[in-house]
Amino acid sequence: MATKQDRDDPNMARVVEGAAAHAAAPLIHRVGRWQRREQLIGLLFLGPAAFYLVAFYVYPILLNFYMSVTRYTAKSFVTGEAPFIGLDNFKRLVSNPDFSTAVRNTVVFTLGSLFFQFAIGLAIALFFQRKFPLSGVLRALILMPWLAPVLVSGAVWVRLFDMDYGVVNFVIRTLGVTSQHIAWLTDPHLAPISVLIANIWIGIPFNMVILYGGLQAIPGELYEAAAIDGASPWQRFRYISWPLLRTVSTVVLLLGLVYTLKVFDVIMSITRGGPANVSQTLNTYAYSLSFSLLDFGLGAAAGDILMVVVLIFGLLYLRYAYRVEREAGQ
Repeated sequence: MATKQDRDDPNMARVVEGAAAHAAAPLIHRVGRWQRREQLIGLLFLGPAAFYLVAFYVYPILLNFYMSVTRYTAKSFVTGEAPFIGLDNFKRLVSNPDFSTAVRNTVVFTLGSLFFQFAIGLAIALFFQRKFPLSGVLRALILMPWLAPVLVSGAVWVRLFDMDYGVVNFVIRTLGVTSQHIAWLTDPHLAPISVLIANIWIGIPFNMVILYGGLQAIPGELYEAAAIDGASPWQRFRYISWPLLRTVSTVVLLLGLVYTLKVFDVIMSITRGGPANVSQTLNTYAYSLSFSLLDFGLGAAAGDILMVVVLIFGLLYLRYAYRVEREAGQ
């Protein structure tokens, strides 16, 4: 047993510390080996997700950028030769009058879709705030356009807009609006409207579901207190529902903006961008340049422009979502 003199001896203290370190060395080694094993297991679980991101996101984006700065044609797939031309593809693209048409159509298509999807979705969500029999069944039925495959929805709208046998023309003639057969899908003035109507119909359920969830989160006591004070339904919406829905509405609009900018299958399944490119958007225009004209470099340049636009609004959404989460945590 060590005495007080032994403990005060510096040499003895070093001996004791060395013995303690020697005894703890196996334990420290085992802990370090266990930590390295946990890190290796974490990397193994992360590997498939990282491979998926690199193979299906990073690589296609980099390849698309490479094609946009080269003269990449159908011949390049065989020979592998694609001369570097810098920004020439972007210059050719901007100087093409069809590009300005596609940009204008994209803006009109996106803003029109967002406005009507949000307005109609909000109106339906407010309607379902009231409890009535079979409300749950009706909400489920309204979700059908959103759950159905887009190509199926496009085929349905092609039949509805059929000039000779479509339901839309039948209803218009029955109501006496006109006796003529309206060419919804081939008239240059009506084809963009037809595509817009179909996309609005598909996007309404998404807006309705998110906004209905936001309305359900508003305490009912606020409406009861407002009703006691004599507030009308419009005043309750203006001063209670709308202010408390502002965060949800912003998220819905930002997500809808990103989704609408990427819309491709709706247009291709109904009009394929025609007639005469009047319903082309940047998405379908890039596809047409690549797979119809076989100018893959020019199509890749159009795709790059669209990716940059989508990325900007995607970052805005992430920044807003982060800010909302941070404010909620304070």
